[in-house]
This record gives sequence, structure tokens and C-alpha cells, in this order.
Amino acid sequence: MSIPNIQFSIDSGIAQITLDRPDKLNALTHALMLELLAALNEANRRDDVRVISLTGAGRAFCAGQDLSERDPRNRQGSLDLEAIQREVFHPVIRAITDTPKPVVACVNGVAAGAGAGLALAADIVLACDTAKFTFSFAKVGLSVDAGLGRTLAQTLGAQRARALLMLGGTLSATESEAAGLIWRALPQADLDEAYDTVLAQLAAVPRLAISGIKQAVAAAHLPPSNYLEVEARLQGQAGVHPDYDEGVLSFLERRPARFT
Repeated sequence: MSIPNIQFSIDSGIAQITLDRPDKLNALTHALMLELLAALNEANRRDDVRVISLTGAGRAFCAGQDLSERDPRNRQGSLDLEAIQREVFHPVIRAITDTPKPVVACVNGVAAGAGAGLALAADIVLACDTAKFTFSFAKVGLSVDAGLGRTLAQTLGAQRARALLMLGGTLSATESEAAGLIWRALPQADLDEAYDTVLAQLAAVPRLAISGIKQAVAAAHLPPSNYLEVEARLQGQAGVHPDYDEGVLSFLERRPARFT
């Protein structure tokens, strides 16, 4: 795919998507968001893609919305941010959260505003231990977007979510790991190797297992009896797939599994 603001490649079952505006800290524009959505949809569509990887070029993951695109001196009237959320931001977040494929984000620097929302929508997030997650919506007169209100409240609790959002607060990568907001914070020297290892491991796991885990975790908000029904259904689907028999045999025969 030829996408001006995105690097997109596929290798060994891994779709690598890189936000590519390093001179602007990969700040989000309308065009970049549409290109990101096209890349995610392509990765979701292709059968040869087993894992989706998301990162940023240069020294940042994503600095959030490029506010120069929204300069009130260059337009007449107000922006319809509700429509922009519904038509652009929400489809991107859903493409990350709703795909049956695992999405892994590597946060190599600052992830601010909607950029933090993109990163934290991923299934597994690794970050450089010097990276920061910044929630500065209120400082420009906004509420919250990119799914972050729900993500922060569910993970950190309502008190911490409100404080971070209302005060325009920041969490370091190590604080985010300790709070359960990301998987791991690592020194820069170790980040790439750990990231590649996670991607390779996920590419080797049976697809139905990954899809079932994503759906089960997403259903965790349901009442216990409803959740258990979802869990049983997903486990039942996995149990009749040939990959389950292969997994059991490989364990009993003490050999690597050969999943379909």
C-alpha cells in the first residue's frame, strides 16, 4: 500500500504499521487517521496477517491531534467534533479493539491525547521506560476521546481517571506498568528485542485461541453468569478445532506444536 503518512509492511505473518510524521511527533491529521484506518482494515482483511503491530517513527509514538490543522484563524464557524469522532476516530479504535487478531503497540516516546488512546486500545502495550502517556484534553478545552475515558476508568478506577483527565495529567511508562495500564516498560536498549519476541510468539499462537481470549476479556464487564456463558461458548469453539488436538499431542509427545 502507498500511504503518505503511514509505513505499512507485512512479514512472517506480522503487519507492521508505523505512524510516519516524525518531524511532527506523528501528530494526528484527518488524512493520517484515514490512512491508519485503511492500513488496519487491510491488515484485518488479509489472511496472511496473524498479528498487527503499531508504533511511531522517530522519537515519539504520537503527540495527539495536530492542532495546526484546527487553527480557528483558518476556518469559519465551529468544528463538528462529534461527527469527526464518529466518522474517523471511532472506526480506527474499533478496528484495533474489534479485530480477532492481536494488536501490539510499541510506545517509543510520548503518547499524548488521542495518541495515548490509540496505544492503549491495543491488546498488548510495551513502552520505553522513558515514554510518557499524557492526557491533556482539558488544557485545550476538550472532554476526552479515542476511548480513553472508558480505558482509564476501567483500569485505574474512576478517581484516578477523573483526576488525570481533569488536571491534564501524565503517567510515566513505569507508572503505567505498575497500574496495569500497559504490559511492560523497558529500557530503550531492550525494547526492540522484547517487542520482536512478543510479535513472534503471537504469530505462532492458534488464531482461534487469540480471538477467544480477546472476546472473553472484552466480556469481563458482564455479570458473572453471563460472562461464564461467553467463556464456555468460546472454549467450546476452540475445543473442536484441530489446533486443540495438535496442542495436546505436542505437549504429550514433547515436541513443538504444528498449528494450522
